[in-house]
Amino acid sequence: MQEKKIPLLAKTISGLEEVLAAELANLGATDILKLNRAVSFTGDKWLMYKSNYLCRTALRILMPLFHFEIKEQKDLYDHLHDFAWEDYLDERQTLSIDAVISYTVFTNSQFVAQKSKDAIVDRIRERRGKRPSVDLENPDFRINVHLFKDLCTVSLDSSGQSLHRRGYRKITGAAPISETLAAGLIQLSKWDITTPLMDPMCGSGTLLIEAAMLAKNIPAGYFRKEFGFMKWKDFDSVLWEKIKKENNALISTVKLRLFGSDQDVHAIDIARENVRFTALQEDINLEEHSFETLIPPFDNAFLISNPPYDERMKLDDAVAFYKMIGNILKQKYAGFTAWIISSDLESLKFVGLRPSRRIPVFNGPLECRFVKFDLFAGRKGQVRIIE
Repeated sequence: MQEKKIPLLAKTISGLEEVLAAELANLGATDILKLNRAVSFTGDKWLMYKSNYLCRTALRILMPLFHFEIKEQKDLYDHLHDFAWEDYLDERQTLSIDAVISYTVFTNSQFVAQKSKDAIVDRIRERRGKRPSVDLENPDFRINVHLFKDLCTVSLDSSGQSLHRRGYRKITGAAPISETLAAGLIQLSKWDITTPLMDPMCGSGTLLIEAAMLAKNIPAGYFRKEFGFMKWKDFDSVLWEKIKKENNALISTVKLRLFGSDQDVHAIDIARENVRFTALQEDINLEEHSFETLIPPFDNAFLISNPPYDERMKLDDAVAFYKMIGNILKQKYAGFTAWIISSDLESLKFVGLRPSRRIPVFNGPLECRFVKFDLFAGRKGQVRIIE
């Protein structure tokens, strides 16, 4: 029996829409449309489960339920109250509301979430005699209310917790890069898995772990215990187990050459713990070094790194820091392809190398550039600077 086709929406980080669209196309999605920080597509229950398990650059997979126009504020409560919520959740379950508003009659997203919650619980109490409770941390149902101008879209969040929470990062260091962004950067870089890869400022090891998971076909959700759709009334556990079994069977045993270092011994301890949890010790080598003292462990390799931005991790002298990065790249990394992500766009100019690519991408609220430096070898083995 063929599954019913349904509209779906995958949310992502600004700058990763194209990567996510390609991931969804590879899974069999149709009617793919790139939006701002999202990709809409058509699929079925099988694809909804699969995209939650496999998509590396998605934050959430939403299933739109209905749309309506808002002319005045009372329309929000009325339309949400009229919907048959009792078909989806009952009084014993918990819920939370995520509200996003833009150019609408409302000015406060928390107020929209509160009024939406009131309408839903009032409806269920009228039908069942009791109302469900609110749980902001781990609800049974996450409901997304999106208002843009006079259009309101109400969706169920099939993911539960954000998909960037892979489940392998038990401990984090200061200002860690998100798993979703790390996976997106690896794909944007066009890294070939046969080429060695290093991160000389690796922090808790997220970039390297995401690279290894990508190269070995380890599903993005492999280490997660729970997804939102598991608590839905129509959850198909047989289908879910089949999807996991089929995709886990594709995990590769290919041997990788990945290296990470950091001058912070605590960060390296955290990275080693995360690598041990993922059982990737044979593929990822970690050592304590500063970038200045590190001797490159490979020739003609890829370097991808997320150095401090002088935002959440303050630098004594950001300009000097980025000059140091450029000098080290010139002196030691001839033959490498280097990618650096930074939100310090001014200091980034002091690397002193001309980027061959600049890709805008966001790291949380920070607008960044993911820049590529092709470090061609000169006669003496140092980088030849292309003017």
